[in-house]
Amino acid sequence: MSSTASNPTDPTIRCDGVYKIFGENAKRMLQSSGGVVDAAKFQENGCIVGVNNASFEVYPGELLIIMGLSGSGKSTLLRCISRLTEATVGKIYVDGEDIRSLNNKKLIELRRSKMGMVFQSFALLPHKTVLENIAFPLQVKGVSTKDSIARAAEMVELVSLSGRENYFPRELSGGQQQRVGIARSLAIEPDIWFLDEPFSALDPLIRKEMQDEFLRLQSVLSKTILFVTHDFDEALRLADRIAIMKDGIIEQLDTPANIVLNPVSEYVRKFTEEVPREKVLKIETVMEPLEANHEVSDLKVEKDAIIETVAELVLSSDKPVSVVDDAGQVVGSVRASKVISLLFGGHNQHEAGRAS
Repeated sequence: MSSTASNPTDPTIRCDGVYKIFGENAKRMLQSSGGVVDAAKFQENGCIVGVNNASFEVYPGELLIIMGLSGSGKSTLLRCISRLTEATVGKIYVDGEDIRSLNNKKLIELRRSKMGMVFQSFALLPHKTVLENIAFPLQVKGVSTKDSIARAAEMVELVSLSGRENYFPRELSGGQQQRVGIARSLAIEPDIWFLDEPFSALDPLIRKEMQDEFLRLQSVLSKTILFVTHDFDEALRLADRIAIMKDGIIEQLDTPANIVLNPVSEYVRKFTEEVPREKVLKIETVMEPLEANHEVSDLKVEKDAIIETVAELVLSSDKPVSVVDDAGQVVGSVRASKVISLLFGGHNQHEAGRAS
């Protein structure tokens, strides 16, 4: 994951009071409501609430996942930010520029130069090869055939499709087709990457492989990413932060760990109740302050390590294990009993431990 997300500068994307209401009476209803939107009342008047007063920021290199149940507004919000759908009211800034004020020509230029998009449907051109599919958006931009094919060849290698450059889409598996879609969107070197349920059509094994590939790409490229999914496990695995939506409203926007530990509503809590804590929480959530004359083992774990990845190491030690920061400085210690309590004590016991 990107470290820039925890040290924000100017946001890459900023949404300020964004609404999307579908229906002929949308603007009039919104004006008369004073911005306080009741989805049921709007529906009675022939309007459907897609996005309800969304305000948030996304920072350079951050991976923000937008999730919720079907009909929660997550895809509509993504489409508003990319202006594939026009917001009813609100401000949407990309690198400080209000994109709702752009004319069509400037909007197309912005999309071609800064935005990459990947959707659930691969939308590959069936009569073009892998290489030609990837080169196509570059050629639309006016890049020469020679240069676009050279760039496409680099992308083929990046997404591990070497040897399949001349295959047609029908000759590829679902996962391979998805890689072509990802490579095509990356070919234009976008600063911002929009992904709408990109892996949901894949079977579980291929989906896991694509998540691994996605994490690898992000570690190399550090894009600013908005990623829509309905899969909470996927969100936990990939996100720097998660925005959970219900009826067009962002119920909670926070780090995966904070959402699991401190859900703000019953709706959010239902997403988190089956989540194994050790797969989400970092060692720093169970570490203790290092006291004088506090005897510790020679073993060390990083404070940002996910508990599951170092649990065996901690449990194998008969002494507390030192916890270190990014600079290698000892900032605390963790006892095996704390990890055992987390793994086997149940959620209630863990919450009690936090409260005490």
